[in-house]
This record gives sequence, C-alpha cells and structure tokens, in this order.
Amino acid sequence: MIEREAVRDAPADYTVAPMSILADVATAVVALQHLAFLVLEMFLWDKPFGMKVFRQSPEFARQSKALAANQGLYNGFLAAGLAWGLVSASQPFKVFFLACVIVAGVYGAWSVSRRILWVQAAPAAAALGLLLAS
Repeated sequence: MIEREAVRDAPADYTVAPMSILADVATAVVALQHLAFLVLEMFLWDKPFGMKVFRQSPEFARQSKALAANQGLYNGFLAAGLAWGLVSASQPFKVFFLACVIVAGVYGAWSVSRRILWVQAAPAAAALGLLLAS
C-alpha cells in the first residue's frame, strides 16, 4: 500500500504502479455505480425511468417506495466508504467496502434477481481482485 505522504516525498522519477491506478479506477466506478443506485432508489423509484430500470409496475413502485429509499441510502453509504478509501488511499477501507458490495450483490442475486450479481457484485469483485493484485 502506498501512502500519500510516501508519494509526496518520493524522488521525481517515482511513478505509481499501473495496476494500482487501474484498481483505483475500478473502485471509483463501483462507487459511482452506488451513487447512481442511490439516486435511482431514493428519487426515481416511482418515476418512469426508475420503474423501467427496475422492471416494476407503478403499483409496486408506490407500495415499495419507502423501502427503496432506505436501500438507496445504504447504497450511498457504500459509495461514501469507497470514496473515503480512495481519498485517504486506505487499502483496508477499499477492501472492506468492496467486500460489502460483493456480499450485498450476492445476496441480492439470491433473493431478488440474478441480474444483481452481474451489475453489482461482479464489478466489485473485479475491483477487489485488481486491488489485491496491486
């Protein structure tokens, strides 16, 4: 793990490993995905776009709006944790929150839709693999 202070004090010819950059980009993509999930679930759940994305009827959207908003808030916490890991260059933070995303994605795939495995868990697993390899 490379701390920001170490990079600041490094010689002028020092470069960050490409795998580390790739891992951070993948982690940022997962964080942005979860920010988008927050918006979809908290604000667009019962709107035409949200209903289309989640393949739901207006009646179901209306009945489940409060639950979806709560779920969106949790996705926002995942995004915030990943962002904090990126800003602080904390590998343990990134590993923990990517693992949380993977667990949530696997559970969602099992309990709701297999699609969640590919949309949520797979990108996080790829980012975690890159992070652990860097």
